[in-house]
Amino acid sequence: MGHSLEMANPTRPVTPLGIVVQKLENMVQIAEQSSVPEELMTELRQVLALAAGIDPYLEACTTPESPALAALAQRTAAEDWGKHFADGETVRQLEQEMLSGHIEGQTLKLLVAMTRAKRILEIGLFTGYSALAMAEALPETGILVACEVDPYVASVARSCFAASPHGDKIQIRVAPALETLRALAAEQACFDLVFIDADKQEYCDYFHWLLDYDLLAPDGLICVDNTLLQGQPYLPPAQRTPNGEAIAQFNQMVAADPRVEQVLLPLRDGLTLIRRK
Repeated sequence: MGHSLEMANPTRPVTPLGIVVQKLENMVQIAEQSSVPEELMTELRQVLALAAGIDPYLEACTTPESPALAALAQRTAAEDWGKHFADGETVRQLEQEMLSGHIEGQTLKLLVAMTRAKRILEIGLFTGYSALAMAEALPETGILVACEVDPYVASVARSCFAASPHGDKIQIRVAPALETLRALAAEQACFDLVFIDADKQEYCDYFHWLLDYDLLAPDGLICVDNTLLQGQPYLPPAQRTPNGEAIAQFNQMVAADPRVEQVLLPLRDGLTLIRRK
């Protein structure tokens, strides 16, 4: 059975549910060291069991990842990301939690199969877990264009793709994502499905480029990651980071756009599905 990176290598909670579980664990520890009524202690333990059991159960009930995806996840976990920095003039620390993981990868793979997509655009590659998962569902003539700003990360992804029979369906363009989108628009490229998982503060720009320059096909599907961003978009504004504020604004913008219809799913850190009407 395949496991998402955050399950196999717990480091810090990166989803609303993960944060809830951590806080409940802290509450139970505090309660056990305090004089609290046994009835309250029982309730706390039951709530913790309910919350902590969700992700492992999802893992167990989801189709296992392929050997190539499992190897890619292991390669990503083994890397010392703390020593790699890039992103032009902006310092961007890479971290293993950026990998999409088993559950989200299988979700994207099913969406590709269900929509019968033949051309996919991924904005934000990292080491390529989601790209390879989607490529596995593409037909032999299908193409996935992946945008990645970091040359080292792109090289890691290429080495992982080489071990998969589906890796040659993936084309990596190393450049800032908006620069690649401009080039694709000039080429009059068009995609059936787009997955966005890159700079959160550029999400609104990505969305406008996809729709305003017809990079998204009629009835095309956009999948957007991190649209719950650790719960920040629905917490008070004072508790948001700049990325949390950017995601909150993105969610509001999409909800107000009459050209699309959407649903925000509480999958990992939030996955929004957007269909062009």
